[in-house]
Amino acid sequence: MVDDAVTIKPSNHRSRISIRGLGWLVLILALAGVGTTSGSETLHAGPLFDHFQLTLEPGERTEMAGPFFYSEQKESERVWAVPPLMSYARDPVKETMEFDFAYPLLTYNRYGEQYRWQFFQLWSFAGGPSQLETNRDRFTLFPIYFSQRSPLPEENYTAVLPFYGHLKSRLFRDEVFFVMLPIYVQSRKRDVYTDNYVYPFFHLRHGDGLRGWQFWPLAGHERKGITTRTNSFNDIEAIGGHEESFVLWPFFATQEADIGTTNQFWQQQILPFYSLVRSAQRDQTTILWPFFSYIDEREKNYREWEAPWPFIVIARGEGKTITRFWPLFSRAHNATLETHSFLWPIYKHDEIHSAPLDRRRNRVVFFVYNDVTTKNTETGAFQRRTDLWPLYAYRRDLKGNTRVQVLALIESYLPGSHKIERDYSPFWTVWRSERKAANGATSQSLLWNLYRQEKAPDSSSCSFFFGLFQSKSDATGRQTRWFYLPPIKSHRAEAPEAPKPP
Repeated sequence: MVDDAVTIKPSNHRSRISIRGLGWLVLILALAGVGTTSGSETLHAGPLFDHFQLTLEPGERTEMAGPFFYSEQKESERVWAVPPLMSYARDPVKETMEFDFAYPLLTYNRYGEQYRWQFFQLWSFAGGPSQLETNRDRFTLFPIYFSQRSPLPEENYTAVLPFYGHLKSRLFRDEVFFVMLPIYVQSRKRDVYTDNYVYPFFHLRHGDGLRGWQFWPLAGHERKGITTRTNSFNDIEAIGGHEESFVLWPFFATQEADIGTTNQFWQQQILPFYSLVRSAQRDQTTILWPFFSYIDEREKNYREWEAPWPFIVIARGEGKTITRFWPLFSRAHNATLETHSFLWPIYKHDEIHSAPLDRRRNRVVFFVYNDVTTKNTETGAFQRRTDLWPLYAYRRDLKGNTRVQVLALIESYLPGSHKIERDYSPFWTVWRSERKAANGATSQSLLWNLYRQEKAPDSSSCSFFFGLFQSKSDATGRQTRWFYLPPIKSHRAEAPEAPKPP
């Protein structure tokens, strides 16, 4: 056991204890696992060492060596981190685990039996069981080597660029096969096969009712007839066909789409002279693009004039109203959306009204100032996020809990990234303030707990400068400690008992 006070015995010469020496003493005690200074009280020696209860949710947190280490227990999740170098988070209830090293350089994520680790998105392993298989493992050394191994032999593949390979469900295609890329590449998207020779210059394409070819950018033609399919209700439905051609792309092109449906679409363009779009629901005429365009949107019920786009745009109708003289002024709105801008990008305002969601955002110079409020119109609950880069970040959740952070260097550009907040935010946050709406509990921390204050409905505490000053008060009274000497205690006078009735 460690006594309440650190006793310094006098010697023959005058004793001097420097701030550095006292700081090292406190750090040694903390590293040795000294958790109390008097009974159950926690040692407060911020920024060398501090341990405290979380303000906004149940849990506790330990911070050491300023911003360079912390550990946190929050419900079933356990986190430790050495910002900005690495972090580890594990939640056995949710069966999740995350490890980051110099995020996003090296990361490892696990959810249940699914796992993935990657090195700067170039070298990665992934695997785990799927709905159809007991296990599936992927290895990628982008962009050179791709492989997958599965208990289902038809799901296995290997690719070594540029020599030879076969990929499945990669690169936005269901299948890709290549030999001496780009000499020959075959890809499949659903039922459509495309054979590329010296990609992207020449290809042949075929599928259900589809044939096409192109010698890009000189000429190309593709045609698909009307086909049928069985939908989820076991009904037969027709799929519209299309036909398109181009010569010296993009200067001349013509296209017909949704052939055989009620909204057959036709387009022709000879750039820069004109471009025409005709359909049952929408017509568009463009002359000397982008200098003049006229749009008659019959389905959404509005008309639009552009002269030239995007600088001058006027639209009127029930479906959309726009008045834009960009970048000086712009205002647009319809039944659910509304935007305003002045001297873009100096100021921009957006609104979304889609019950029960109501979202409003104001921005100044992109993300230098960003203020977003989201409200549930049925319950009245709202959350708010305000960023003034790089100085300030404010958060309010739907429960009314608030958090203020001073110095927020990346958070404005990557809102909601828990890895940025976990791995980097502690490193540059010099001030944080939190308030819990349910009970009014608050906490403030300056320079990694060099100064820390906490208040709860029935207690409060404060520590300053490596814990050389500490105070605590509760229903029983107040105690103050200087230089780790025994605390000075003062008790609250008990209220006299009310006289008993005769």
